[in-house]
Amino acid sequence: MTKRTRRDVLVGGSAIAAAQVIGFPAIAQGKKYDDGATDTTIKIGHSGPYSGNASAYGNIGRTIEAVFKMVNDNGGINGRKIEFITYDDGYSPPKTVEMVRKLVEQDKVLFLFNTLGTPPNTAIHRYMNQKKVPQLFVATGASKWGQPKEFPWTMGWQPDYVTEGAIYAKHILATIKEPKIGILMQNDDYGKDYYNGFIQGLGDKKNLIAQLATYEVTDPTVDSQMIQLKNTGANVFFNITTPKFAAQAIKKAFEIEWKPAHYLNNVSSSFGSVFRPAGIPASQGVMLALYRKDVNDAQFASAPDVVAFKAFMAKYMSSFDIKDDTHNYGYSVTHTLIEVLKKCGDTLTRENVMKQAASLKGFEAPLLLPGIKINTSATDFYPLQSVQMARVKGESFEMFGDILSNESA
Repeated sequence: MTKRTRRDVLVGGSAIAAAQVIGFPAIAQGKKYDDGATDTTIKIGHSGPYSGNASAYGNIGRTIEAVFKMVNDNGGINGRKIEFITYDDGYSPPKTVEMVRKLVEQDKVLFLFNTLGTPPNTAIHRYMNQKKVPQLFVATGASKWGQPKEFPWTMGWQPDYVTEGAIYAKHILATIKEPKIGILMQNDDYGKDYYNGFIQGLGDKKNLIAQLATYEVTDPTVDSQMIQLKNTGANVFFNITTPKFAAQAIKKAFEIEWKPAHYLNNVSSSFGSVFRPAGIPASQGVMLALYRKDVNDAQFASAPDVVAFKAFMAKYMSSFDIKDDTHNYGYSVTHTLIEVLKKCGDTLTRENVMKQAASLKGFEAPLLLPGIKINTSATDFYPLQSVQMARVKGESFEMFGDILSNESA
């Protein structure tokens, strides 16, 4: 796709294990449709940052698009082709509102899928629930997406930021002698959610934080903040940043020879957009919580889902970097949606989409780490709540410790 401000209809003909992605037609007992669904198509809406400072995440939308192309090539879902409409919102909440209103009111999509970013999704949160249009598997781990009583039409997907932040804090308390903590945080709801979870994890040890430095998503660099944090004498660094700024922070720490125990939020876990731009030598030892496999790790080379993913990338995204974790993420979350749509059968109403999304039991989406499964219910809108600690080693991740959940956090 060359422009993200136009509609894209995905159709075609092709090939990877159709049985893995295509559901067989449900036994018809009367078909039910809302806007965006017909006997032949399912119309899905999306917006994401194909431009701007968060544009590294644009590859998620491109991967979703490619997965749906693969699905359509293999006959669709329950015999219906996917029409995927995606627009560029530049990670700007006002632009997100504009694009989402267009998707709902003009394009008349059945639902929104994986709209990206905490501030953009916050801007459309109430609108989507007032319209009773699913805001499904949003691409942000903010804790607010798991409130089915107040917002029954919105659901997250990845482990929430509060849980992840608490896990890092508890790991620091358990493993670092006399920790003195410096924090770099994106100054918005996304950053504050991680920070609040971290504070919860510290409990009565909040005094261990030497300094909190913030930046705006429109800032050119975070170099000055990194120098300030080093000057505090901190021996622990919690890096709450999106990919562009994560790479800058890692690189700057290396340049100024600051070598704290470095914890990085999972949303910047990409070799393609973070660790390689920062420099592989500079990235060694950076720790983070993972829930998906590193497809470049030799230990997973023969896993069927990794083999299928690499075949998908070779056929549908051959010009893209397989080391860019956004592709891994986009592939896994889209297969979760495919499972939901298969379960919907011929009842393609917005209410049923949410019902099936809230009825996933032990679903093993492709590329999740062994032992991590998706579970949802009418009262649990947090599909993934388990992670495993890892550190950058060479050009891959070294896993360590046990699987951790929100309960163990």
